[in-house]
Amino acid sequence: MNTVSTGLSTRAAKVTEAWSAAWNEGDTTLLEELLGPGYERHSAGSKGSQSSTELIETIRASRAAFPDLQTTIDAIIEDGDHMAIFWHSTGTHRNEFLGVPPTRRSVNTFGSNHCVFNNGKLVTEHVTWDPRQLLSALGIISLESE
Repeated sequence: MNTVSTGLSTRAAKVTEAWSAAWNEGDTTLLEELLGPGYERHSAGSKGSQSSTELIETIRASRAAFPDLQTTIDAIIEDGDHMAIFWHSTGTHRNEFLGVPPTRRSVNTFGSNHCVFNNGKLVTEHVTWDPRQLLSALGIISLESE
């Protein structure tokens, strides 16, 4: 198992660059080049999966709602064609998001992704994060009773 901390592998460097461009700047070009045919993104608590097109739409919707969105990759762990990515995101809710009008609240969220590559392309991604944390930060729900 190769834990990447200071010196990134070529693949980890590509992922980091693609994520930064997509989530932080809204430029999905590198991410689209990284995704393989038949790409599927599964998220804890969601029914079904997202295609590459749906992922790009999600990124655009997130960036529209949180124009100052910044996602930082905290760690990457690689093992063969598998990669685990640990990340956190911050942003300010300035426009409608999932039907919720702008709250102007700052949010912090974090999660991890288990990625599977085939022939250098990302083909499957399992995302684990708690959307309740985001909804709580927006003032939509309270986590105090949980």
